[in-house]
Amino acid sequence: MTGQEAVDYIHSHQWKHRAPGLDRIRTLLCALGNPQADRKFVHVAGTNGKGSTCACIAAVLRAAGYRVGLNTSPYLMTFHERIRVDGEMISEDELAALVEEIRPAAEAMEEHPTEFELITALALLYFRRKNCDISVLEVGLGGALDASNVIGVPEAAVITAMGMDHVALLGPTQADVAAAKAGIIKPGGDVVSYGGCPEADEVFRRVCRERGACLVEVDFSRLRPRSAGLDGARFDFLPYEDLYLPLAGGYQLKNAAAAITALEILRKKGWRISGEAIRRGLAAVRWPGRFEVLRRDPVFLLDGAHNAHGMTAAAESLRALFPGRKAVFLLGVLADKDVSAMLDCLTPLAERVFTLRPESPRAMEAETLADLLEERGVPSQVCGTAGEGVRSALEAAGRSGIVCALGSLYLSGDIRRAVETLPQ
Repeated sequence: MTGQEAVDYIHSHQWKHRAPGLDRIRTLLCALGNPQADRKFVHVAGTNGKGSTCACIAAVLRAAGYRVGLNTSPYLMTFHERIRVDGEMISEDELAALVEEIRPAAEAMEEHPTEFELITALALLYFRRKNCDISVLEVGLGGALDASNVIGVPEAAVITAMGMDHVALLGPTQADVAAAKAGIIKPGGDVVSYGGCPEADEVFRRVCRERGACLVEVDFSRLRPRSAGLDGARFDFLPYEDLYLPLAGGYQLKNAAAAITALEILRKKGWRISGEAIRRGLAAVRWPGRFEVLRRDPVFLLDGAHNAHGMTAAAESLRALFPGRKAVFLLGVLADKDVSAMLDCLTPLAERVFTLRPESPRAMEAETLADLLEERGVPSQVCGTAGEGVRSALEAAGRSGIVCALGSLYLSGDIRRAVETLPQ
């Protein structure tokens, strides 16, 4: 089996009428010797900021001298991004070998595991083989019934910024969504909550009380921004001063604050994490596709905002970095999102919008999206490919303009490739 054949096999097993639950992943992991048993984890759920928070935690743990696994989703350019050890993606050969090992166990099951369950099993088995000291796991969807929730009590459970997303599966209310995320709270565990959403916060507090878990809500009064620009930001998170995070986007400082709060919990448990490790780790964070600068002449930003909460954060960052200016947007969205609320955030900043259809069965047609924008008085144009969209947006912006591509992570890889093929 080649690496591509391994990826094709994984992708061939979608949810498709599978009931949510942990029975399949437990059965599969049992057949593989329970690679998650007796291992150490940080478990991260939430609506927005999960990946960035995971990246910050993993980078600091590496700077502290630990061997660190990292499992995130989705990927932007290549499937292998989802499974990393010490920042290095799983190789083609390693992925193929693991799939060949897992496949007989999966196909012997009465009900075949889903794609995400296969990926979770792959990651857990890989992290054990690599003898990771600790691994950071990002929840795929919800929390309670997510395959990653098969682990025992983690060193810390982190719940990032909350918003309304996946309401068809988790909702319809904010409390329902929060209850699903709260599924990662284990009896007697330690929990970090980003906070700021009263309805969700009450759910997390109640679940922690019921399960005897210790809850720490991030104290953003400790956060003091110093300076920000396209190269990242300098900030204090007291008592740590003059920290540098090479990620643009004002929202990233709050994600870093949540990560530091989780790392402080690990330190109390005996993990050796110095202030210098926090400093060096944050300075080394790389997380593509989140307010990432792809070009500077004109400025071309790629952001993963794909729901109303994320779009609000992206709009705030644009206002902070480019006060009083409008941007040309390259936009594609999924039809099951709150598209109206997303556009409400975006249109005040839009000079012009070029629309695309993401590669997803849940995608909104580019023509439909353009019509919604025109109804709001925003000039819009449909583009058939990411390459066409990138070229059109750059031409419309001119040498001194701003282009921002966002709306769906399913577009990010195609947009990045299209930008990379352009002459400098």
